[in-house]
Amino acid sequence: MMKKSFTFKDRVRIYDTDAQGVVHYAGYYRFFTDGTENLLKSLLGKGYPLKGNTWLVVVESKAKYMRPSRMGDLLSVRIDPELISEKAIRFNFNIYNGAKHICTGYIIQVSIDKNRWVAVDLPREIRRKLDRA
Repeated sequence: MMKKSFTFKDRVRIYDTDAQGVVHYAGYYRFFTDGTENLLKSLLGKGYPLKGNTWLVVVESKAKYMRPSRMGDLLSVRIDPELISEKAIRFNFNIYNGAKHICTGYIIQVSIDKNRWVAVDLPREIRRKLDRA
């Protein structure tokens, strides 16, 4: 398990909100995805797509919404990555609006060969950098 957390700031945009003016549940998955991409960019120097024939695909996700957030709010997205196998990473998320904890969740991504659509070991560079994080 990795020890380091990564935190990124993101602002709620109009397309993140629903008719009531609060972040729609799907909007939090945008924050999850953008946070994951930012984490990979900070570790590897680039986000998606990865080099070569490797893709990371989401195979499981969960989110729990505890408080609303509204357009214009500046959110902190904390990510705690965790290698769960040679082929999979679990990205744990906690989202804050100031000091208020508004959402928690995770996504699990599996490394696949994009040409054959079969699970493969995560690239060594990713495993090594996550282990050092």
